[in-house]
Amino acid sequence: MERLQKIMAEAGVASRRKCEELILSGKVQVNGETVTTLGTKADPAVDEITVDGKPVGAEKKMYLVFNKPKGVITSASDPQGRKIVTDYLKGITERLYPVGRLDYDTEGLLLLTNDGHFAHMLTHPKHHVPKTYHATVKGVPHGSELDKLKKGVMLEDGMTAPAEVEYHDINPEGKESTISITIHEGRNRQVRRMFDAINHPVNKLKRISFGDLFLGNLKRGSYRHLTKEEIEGLLKQVRLAGKYNKAEAPAESADSSTSSQIESLPRRTRKPKTNNWSKSSARPNSQSQDKSSVRNNKPNRPNKSDNNSSRRTNNPGRSGKSPKR
Repeated sequence: MERLQKIMAEAGVASRRKCEELILSGKVQVNGETVTTLGTKADPAVDEITVDGKPVGAEKKMYLVFNKPKGVITSASDPQGRKIVTDYLKGITERLYPVGRLDYDTEGLLLLTNDGHFAHMLTHPKHHVPKTYHATVKGVPHGSELDKLKKGVMLEDGMTAPAEVEYHDINPEGKESTISITIHEGRNRQVRRMFDAINHPVNKLKRISFGDLFLGNLKRGSYRHLTKEEIEGLLKQVRLAGKYNKAEAPAESADSSTSSQIESLPRRTRKPKTNNWSKSSARPNSQSQDKSSVRNNKPNRPNKSDNNSSRRTNNPGRSGKSPKR
């Protein structure tokens, strides 16, 4: 069951806000009854939904991988009249949206879908889906510079998460090199800014994989449909990472769920925290101390011939032992 306005929007009736206006105006019927409440839920596979008497069908879910060329906008429209992704989707009538974005000057793998839930799973920061790029940069970064990227570098918007970095190709003349870098975040122009931070600006950037999905030999400007196995593989990767909401992840059996086994353990089997004070620690046993030294709280007079050693040992409050006489 889903909210009525969501079903209508995904079916291509209009934007979600416009669909809400249609509901409030009394133009939407569910199983022959007019609905004017925005919270109403329905099942598009079972319920008959109409707008002004015209049936609304659930839009078929579509998942594409597109090899975006450089100089293309990852958007549904562009006020400057530049090329957009949908210009390359010949024969596709469904309204598709990008899963994340690629910069205007960045090329490579871009996912497109009309499944908002699928897109949310793959792009939400807490899911940490890895994305790999080939970055052709100016010069040849030293190994120590790549180590900085591996550990994380400070950008204007904070420290980056550790990245996986390795050399991919090096120009014999040393003018430029191609570095393979895998990140688990999705900040704006992140890869370019990371290389700027080590003084090796990016000349060319190409995304070659998104999770376990690789671009392969897909021609530039071309697209293909994802297979069922590829879709399930991406979703499985999110769930196995343990980052996805448990309420929406597949239910696990009691035998295979480690977390359920831990929660089922009796509380008494969990060892309480204890203070591991040893006899020689900073908290001495008062019963083992010399009563006179505790009562008077005065150290013995040091031997002149051994002044330094007496200074280290004549304070029972530090060593936990009575001073030597």
